[in-house]
Amino acid sequence: MFKFIVFRLFWVVVTVWAVSTITFFMVRAAPGDPFMNEVRNLKEEVQAARKREYNLDLPLIQQYGLWLKGMVQGDFGPSMKSRDKTVAQIIGQAFPVSISLGVIAMFFAVMIGMTTGVISALRQNTFWDYGLMGFAVLGISIPNFILATILIIVGVFLLGWFPLSGWETPYHVLLPAFALSLPFAARISRLSRVGMLEILSEDFVRTAYAKGLKEKHVVIKHALKGAILPVVSYLGPAFALILTGSLVIEKIFDIPGLGKIFVLAAINRDYYVVLGTVVVFSSLLCFFNFLVDLSYAFLDPRVKLEEAA
Repeated sequence: MFKFIVFRLFWVVVTVWAVSTITFFMVRAAPGDPFMNEVRNLKEEVQAARKREYNLDLPLIQQYGLWLKGMVQGDFGPSMKSRDKTVAQIIGQAFPVSISLGVIAMFFAVMIGMTTGVISALRQNTFWDYGLMGFAVLGISIPNFILATILIIVGVFLLGWFPLSGWETPYHVLLPAFALSLPFAARISRLSRVGMLEILSEDFVRTAYAKGLKEKHVVIKHALKGAILPVVSYLGPAFALILTGSLVIEKIFDIPGLGKIFVLAAINRDYYVVLGTVVVFSSLLCFFNFLVDLSYAFLDPRVKLEEAA
C-alpha cells in the first residue's frame, strides 16, 4: 500500500508540473501582453515599471524559474488585473463555489445514471431499456449550453420554479447543477448498464437466483458491487471534467466560480490567474484519478496494488 501511494503521488506531482509548464509557455507565446490595452494611456516609464512589477522584463526562462519557485511555496503570484488581490485569494473565493456545484452535479449524475442503468440492465430489450438508453444517447449528444437553455426556458420562464441566475439560495444551485449533471448521468447510465449485464451473466449471480433469493437482494447484495466498477473508473476524470465543464454553465447562470474566473483571466491575459486555475484543475484531476485507482483495490479483489503500481 505504501509503495503504491508513493508511486502514484510521484506521478501526480510530475503530471501537474508538466501541465503547468506547458501552460506557462503557451500563455506567454500568445500575442500581446496583459497591459496592451493600457499602453496608449501609459508613459514609457510607467509601462516599464509595470513590467518590472510582474517580472515581465526578465528573460522568459528566468520568469519561469521564479514562478515555479513561488508555486512550490504555495504562492501563485499577484493578479495583473485585480491589483488588490493575489491569485490565491481569487481562487480561494471561487473554489468553494465550483466545488459545491461539482459535488451536487456529481451526486445528481450518479443517482440518475446508476438508477437508470441498473433498471435498463434488469429489463434488457424491453420498453424501459430502449427508452432509458435513448434518453442517455440524447444526454450525451446534446451540448451543455443547449440543455441549460432548455432548462431555463422550462424551469424559469414556463414554470417559474427557479431563479434565472446568481448563487444566493439553494434554488440558485439546483438548476445549474442539474444541467451540468445530465451528460455525465447519461454516460454513467450506459456504463452501469454494461457492468450490470456482465455481472448478471456470472455463475455466482445465477446461483443466487437458483437459491430463490429475491431480485432486489441479488442486485444489492451481489451484483451492484461488481457493476459499479466501470462507473468508479469514470468518476475520477468525470469529476474533474465537471469542474472544467462548468465553464459554460457558470457563465450562463452567472455563477462566481473558477470557470468564470478562468474565462475572464484568459480574455484579459491575466497570466498568473490562468496558471493558478490550471494548476488547481490539473491537481484535482490527478487526485481523483489516484482515488479511483485506490478504490479499485477494495472494490475488486482481482486487482493488486503492486500490479497497479
